[in-house]
Amino acid sequence: MKKNVPPEIDLLTLDKQFCFSLYSASLAMTKTYKPLLEKIGLTYPQYLVMLVLWEQDDVLVKDIGELLFLDSGTLTPLLKRLEASGLIARTRDQHDERQVRITLTAGGRKLKQSAKNIPMDILCASGQNAESLTQLRSQLTQIRDDLGGNKS
Repeated sequence: MKKNVPPEIDLLTLDKQFCFSLYSASLAMTKTYKPLLEKIGLTYPQYLVMLVLWEQDDVLVKDIGELLFLDSGTLTPLLKRLEASGLIARTRDQHDERQVRITLTAGGRKLKQSAKNIPMDILCASGQNAESLTQLRSQLTQIRDDLGGNKS
């Protein structure tokens, strides 16, 4: 859907690009997470996987990939590193040997306690309040879905 834009406005300037604001905000967010996650021995993508597993343990790799919008080529090495760190276990599904199940180890479950303050640290670092970030998250989720990012 095209909106009416006055012809004197040049839309091809960096400061007019929504995509650049989103991209640079994402970079700043990842940079803010980095020292917090280093303290618990995770990268940001590993943290996302752990969030999925802390919410629901014993999940198929394909389901993790769908939730995180990651393909198996990206997810498999990440899972192997988490397994080598002793945080997860990978096993073949009993009902379908082609599927791989991911479960938390005792160490993976224990790590949740070490991560419990990270969301509040990020909230404080953002300078925003919880309500405004909740609204922003909802808007970004809607934009992602409108752009075709929601596979369900």
